[in-house]
Amino acid sequence: METQSIPWREKVQLIVRFLRGSIHYFVVALLCACLGMVFNALTPQVIRLTVDSILGAEQPSLPAFLQPLLPLLQAQKLHALWLAAAAVLLLALLRGFCNYGQRTQLSRGSESFVKRIRDGLYDHIQHLSFSWHTAHSTGEIIQRCTSDVDVIRTFVCNQLVEVVRTVFLIILYLVIMFRMNVRLSFVALAFIPIVGLSSGVFYRRISGRFQAADEAEGDLTTCAQENLTGVRVVRAFGRERFETDRFCEKNEKFASLWIRLGRLLSVYWASGTLLTCLQVMVIIVCGIVESVHGNMTLGEFLAFISYNEALSWPVRSLGRVLSDMSKAGVSLDRVGYILRAPEEKDAPEAAPHSAAGDIVFDHVTFGYGETPVLQDVSFTIPQGSTFAILGGTGSGKSTLVHLLDRLYDLQEGRITIGGVDIRSFTRESLRSQIGLVLQEPFLFSQTIRENIAATRPGAPQEELRSAAAIACVDEAICEFPEGYETLVGERGVTLSGGQKQRVAIARMLMQRAPIMVFDDSLSAVDAETDAKIRAALHESLGKATVLLISHRVTTLMQADCILVLDGGRVSELGTHAELIAKPGIYRDIYDIQMSSDDRRLLGKEGV
Repeated sequence: METQSIPWREKVQLIVRFLRGSIHYFVVALLCACLGMVFNALTPQVIRLTVDSILGAEQPSLPAFLQPLLPLLQAQKLHALWLAAAAVLLLALLRGFCNYGQRTQLSRGSESFVKRIRDGLYDHIQHLSFSWHTAHSTGEIIQRCTSDVDVIRTFVCNQLVEVVRTVFLIILYLVIMFRMNVRLSFVALAFIPIVGLSSGVFYRRISGRFQAADEAEGDLTTCAQENLTGVRVVRAFGRERFETDRFCEKNEKFASLWIRLGRLLSVYWASGTLLTCLQVMVIIVCGIVESVHGNMTLGEFLAFISYNEALSWPVRSLGRVLSDMSKAGVSLDRVGYILRAPEEKDAPEAAPHSAAGDIVFDHVTFGYGETPVLQDVSFTIPQGSTFAILGGTGSGKSTLVHLLDRLYDLQEGRITIGGVDIRSFTRESLRSQIGLVLQEPFLFSQTIRENIAATRPGAPQEELRSAAAIACVDEAICEFPEGYETLVGERGVTLSGGQKQRVAIARMLMQRAPIMVFDDSLSAVDAETDAKIRAALHESLGKATVLLISHRVTTLMQADCILVLDGGRVSELGTHAELIAKPGIYRDIYDIQMSSDDRRLLGKEGV
């Protein structure tokens, strides 16, 4: 899946969009964080006062609102020391309460923020076109909706908050440090742009490597997802070693990219540690010189060292956040790519219509990319009739169905139902009136009852069993120990191929759609079961318009009209009797498929 970089302005807009509704949590968290830092900044001042005025002989200096405490500090030193200890303990408690408030509010804001992202992504994906889904792997989509969302959450809810907190801390501590000693404060300040500049250099180098590592993770996820989904095929063809080697190859690439990234990060952290140690060493040396010359007291020196130590890590972490911003930027690009994908849109004049009347394909031409599939196809399906479609692989049979259901939009020509162009239908109204059963039906990892009732949740059990009986699957379901409450497993793995197709037919029958499409949906059942299902459907469908797509002639021969496709064009069109009476593709296929068993079966059906 490609990833296009989006401007930072759009990335900020994306973050703000999902922060709506939870911004107050982050505001409260930041207020708690800033208040906690104020209490933390007061602790070195208590230590300074203790060293200079309680243990030493310096005249204590207190703010105006603390002047009433001055007599206590000038009393017995033991009492004053207890008071200083109590002040340190009180500040620690207040700092703890602030830390609690910060973490609880951040947790609420974080979960609210990430929930909006997941909901927004999932809702948007539901409205993307079928062609978009076929062009992108499931594993890559899942990886962007999980790993990349977590990266964004970490950046916004932790690192971005840490940036604001760090900036406030730097300003607060520098103000205090400048009030204590200007020269020494300038020395400490000189190291801040150096750390910021080095972080910016690494930020540029790390960004590309993060993107490559994320894309490799997507490939790895896709590989694992395909293997787990196709476990039957892997086992059936003995591809375990091949799949293991394929996974190891992608895993090796993924690991090597992260190792390279780790080396670069190691250089960054090592250089940051060197700068921090150098800053501390320079401050200690300069502080000693200032103390020796009488420019600062011992208590001020200890307090200044404390502030400098407390300042060095946030400055360094600010650089780390700037470097991590590259990873968050890549994740925003990858999530933004999905959110920027255009949703399916109905035409402005589209409205709900009834899918009653003849279905007309009028000079329809369609292709996937540069590959033409259908070329100038025209035919009519009378309302209430059974229309069959026969053709070789790649002849365009399923494409006709996809165009009718508007899974793909027409490129040339038009399709009408009852004289109304399907582009004038809203997609929801059109698809709700077309029942579709595919050759490889998808079943949800739920019970059989829930799968059959998917098109009509809450339908009574009698209707479910009636639909299952028409699909000739009710008896098989009742043989399971849990009956209709049997869990079908992932992708219906509990059921056989024929059972899955019949459950899908029952699900479609519950829809009661006026147009029903069977896209080779009886390929996994034997000919006799196929005949029973078709007989039951013939009795129950009533006035529904039925489209049958199959490679099996016995499935199609009772249709009112049969269309034969060849190379994306209409080759033959007529009834079974008409087509078999003349040379052509249909009669050739009929002669090949008509074994003695098929003729015996046709005799039972009275054909």
